Amino acid sequence: MTVARRLATPSSVNAAIKQIADVMRRANYAGALQYVPELSWILFLRILDEREEIEAEEATALGIAFAPSLEAPFRWRDWAAPDGAKRAELTAAAMGGYLAFVNGALLPYLRGLAERPGASTRQRVIAQVVSAVDKVGVDTEKNLLDILDRVHEIRVESVDQTHLFTLSQAYEGLLLKMGEKNNDGGQFFTPREVIRAMVRLVDPMVGETVYDPGCGTGGFLAQAFDWMRVRLGDGATAEQLRILREETFWGREKADLVYPIALANLVLHGIDHPHIWHGNTLTHQEVYGGLFSGAPDQFDVVLMNPPFGGKEGREAQTHFAYKTRATQVLFLQHVIDALKPGGRCGMVIDEGVLFRTTESAFVQTKRKLLDETDLWCIVSLPPGVFSSAGAGVKTNLLFFVKGGPTERTWYFDLSDVKVTKKQPLTLDRFDELFALAPARADSPRSWTVTREELAARNHDLKAVNPNAKAEVDARTPLELLDEIEARGREVDEALARLRRLLASGEGT
Repeated sequence: MTVARRLATPSSVNAAIKQIADVMRRANYAGALQYVPELSWILFLRILDEREEIEAEEATALGIAFAPSLEAPFRWRDWAAPDGAKRAELTAAAMGGYLAFVNGALLPYLRGLAERPGASTRQRVIAQVVSAVDKVGVDTEKNLLDILDRVHEIRVESVDQTHLFTLSQAYEGLLLKMGEKNNDGGQFFTPREVIRAMVRLVDPMVGETVYDPGCGTGGFLAQAFDWMRVRLGDGATAEQLRILREETFWGREKADLVYPIALANLVLHGIDHPHIWHGNTLTHQEVYGGLFSGAPDQFDVVLMNPPFGGKEGREAQTHFAYKTRATQVLFLQHVIDALKPGGRCGMVIDEGVLFRTTESAFVQTKRKLLDETDLWCIVSLPPGVFSSAGAGVKTNLLFFVKGGPTERTWYFDLSDVKVTKKQPLTLDRFDELFALAPARADSPRSWTVTREELAARNHDLKAVNPNAKAEVDARTPLELLDEIEARGREVDEALARLRRLLASGEGT
C-alpha cells in the first residue's frame, strides 16, 4: 500500500487541502459551493477506509470478528488508492472506463447501503453522505485521478498527533470558503469564534444530549464535540468516549446540498454516529430519518443559529401555538419545547426579533421564553459579524435554561467592537464575558434588567447599554459658526484655484 507523506503541521494540512481545491476549481467547478460537496464525500471515503483498516487490525489482535462497511472493489484502497487493484484495471482499459465505474457502479452501491437488511449505522451514514451525488462533476478522468492522488496523501496517521484536530480544522477552512459572501453558502455557516464562545458558556458535558434543529454544516455540533473531548482529558474512559461519539449529537437539516456535508464534517471531527434528520424541522416533512431513530423527545443542550429573514407557510405554522411567517420566531418556540427541564440553550437571534413588538406572535413567543425559561443572558454582538457569510443583520446571543420564569436578565454589550472581513470577531473579545458571567457582574459593558422592566417595554428585549457614553459636542454656537466660516473660506479658495486653472487652460 502507498505510504502517505507525513503532514506534520496545521499549515501543511491546510496547504494540501488548498491544492486539492485548486485542482477542483479548474476541473469544472465554479466556486466553493460547487466543489466542497464533491470533496466532502471523497475525503470522507478516504478517512473511512483508513479508520476501517485500523479497526480491522485491532479486531484481529483481540481475536474478534470485524465487519467492514464496504466490500471490494468499492473500498478506497481498491478503486482510488494509487496502487489499488481496481484502479489499475480501469485505467489500463479504454478511456472513459474509470468515470463509468465511479458513476455507474460505485455511487449506486454506496447510495444503496442504507436499504440493505441489517444495515449498520455507519453504512447508513455512508449512504447519506453520497445521497445527493448522481455523478461526479469533475470534467476529466485525469483531473479526477489527480484529486484522488492528493486526497490519498491525507491520512490520520500522517498528521502529527500533537495537532489532533488538524484535519477537521482544514475541512472547516473549506466550509468557511463556502460561507463567504460570493458563494451563497452563508446561510449554512456560523462564524466559528461565535460558536466557540457559545459552547464555552453553555458548557455541554459528556452524558448530555446536544441538539441543533437547523444544523447547516454541523458547526455547533462539531465544536461542542471538540469542547467536550478536550474537557475529558487524557483520563477519559472507553465508555465515555463511546457515549460521546455515538449517543450525544442530534440535529436536523433541510437543504439537500448541505445535509451530506454536515454528516461528513461530523465524522471527520470524530463523531462516529451523527444523528442527523434530513427534512424540514418546522413542517415535520421528512426526507430521511434513518439516522435519527431512537432520538429523545427533549434534549439537555440546544445550540443553534436559525436562518435570518426566513419565511414559512401555513404548513409550518400549524405546528406552533403562536403563528407567524417568521422562521426565527417559530424556531425559538421549537427550541423552548425541545429542551428538557433544566436544559440549557445558546442561540443566535436577529435583533429585529428582540425589539419587534408590533406583531402578536413575536410578543407572545418572547413572553413564552420569559415564562418557561430563565433567560439569564443576552449578548449584543457587533454589526458585521455575519457579513462575511453574506448576512449584514445585527445579531444577539440568547442563553437560557428551561424552567422559568425569568426574574432578571443580564446583558453584555459588544456592539461597539469594530468588525470587518479583514478584522473578524475573535474569541479574545469574549474574555470579559467569560470572566463576568458566573456572577453576572455589572461593568461598563454589562448590566441587569428585571422582568418587570422588560414587561413594561412590551417585551422589547433589545440591549440598550445604560453605561454607554454618548458623544457630546461641547462646542459653543459661536465656535460652530467660526468653523462653518472657516470651512466656507476653504471652499471659496478651492473654487478660485479651479477657476484660475480653467482660465489658464482656455488661454493656451
